Amino acid sequence: VVPSLAGAVAASATLVVVARSLARPPRTDDDAAALSSRRQFLGRSGTLVAGLAVTVGPLAAVGRRLGGRFTASESRGAVQLPAAAEPLPPLAAGTDLGVAGLGPFITPNADFYRIDTALVAPQVPTDGYTLRVKGMIDRELELTYEDLLARDLVERDITLTCVSNQVGGQYVGTARWLGCRLDDLLAEAGIQQGADQVVGRSVDGYTCGFPVDVVRDGRDALVAVGMNGEPLPIAHGFPVRLVVPGLYGYLSATKWLTEIELTTFDSFDHYWVPRGYAAKAPIKLASRIDTPRGLAKVAAGTVPVAGVAWEQTVGIDAVEVSIDGGEWRPAELGRVPSNDTWVQWKYSWDAAPGRHDVTVRAIDRKGAIQTADRSEPLPDGAAGLHKIVVIVE
Repeated sequence: VVPSLAGAVAASATLVVVARSLARPPRTDDDAAALSSRRQFLGRSGTLVAGLAVTVGPLAAVGRRLGGRFTASESRGAVQLPAAAEPLPPLAAGTDLGVAGLGPFITPNADFYRIDTALVAPQVPTDGYTLRVKGMIDRELELTYEDLLARDLVERDITLTCVSNQVGGQYVGTARWLGCRLDDLLAEAGIQQGADQVVGRSVDGYTCGFPVDVVRDGRDALVAVGMNGEPLPIAHGFPVRLVVPGLYGYLSATKWLTEIELTTFDSFDHYWVPRGYAAKAPIKLASRIDTPRGLAKVAAGTVPVAGVAWEQTVGIDAVEVSIDGGEWRPAELGRVPSNDTWVQWKYSWDAAPGRHDVTVRAIDRKGAIQTADRSEPLPDGAAGLHKIVVIVE
């Protein structure tokens, strides 16, 4: 921060001095005097720039040194992730529908959404890292990073969703995660009777909390160390984070994880509860149109309409599209590796010229139809149907 501020001040000062020098009227029309004036101007400018370099250079060096001191990039670069004891096969043909304007089924790490309370991502090297399991358990555990890598690791494709995601929003993504099962870890610790909340705590004190029942229902909740074939990116929780399908991230997806505590909802409120969010919030059935974009202009004829739909742990049975409030028509669904991921869908629209409303809804594998009733993300996630306007020419 300091070098950046110093650079901004220095640049501003330079501009002021240069502008004032240029604004001075020539002292004479004589060419020699004018040349001398220009030489004086260049000399003053050169002296100023040199002085600024002397001042800002050390500050920049300090900034680089501070950044190098606190970065975990070198530690991350040294990690060699072991092969999964339960590796996943490549995605089946037809999982990614390949429609132009529709993002890939697996979201690249660089494009994966990030929402957290940290102004700067915590830098946590693997050297000296420990994960402590404590609270209402029979045996406290303390695991190093190497201990976690030595466990039976599994790969799982899981879609994460942020509670702040608006209808049609982009705060959702799917990755192939590598980690150990949370239920196995807590079984070793021994969950005591009466414990009903699992709290994940970050190195910076941030907390998430979710029901113990989530750990016991067989879902693939992970203590994750890998994301899309590489160690977790620093911005996504390196070296260790939680990934729990079926719950919004604010409840469950603790990044830079350092503690797991078994407690009760009566005795502890995780970070967002005092700020108005619900203590418990399962993922809501949702769908989104990715292409065409809202207010896009398209040529009349067959127009591919495509997007994604999700309800992790339940799964999507059907997606339907309505044009101008008319009959709901079925879309084609891509394949999915499990009910813990979104599904891609596409619909071939015979588009006539004019302005048209295009709306999508999903139906889950329990038969529930996505609600049209609109609600905001606070307190437990947004609801409503995604609708766009398309101009057909």
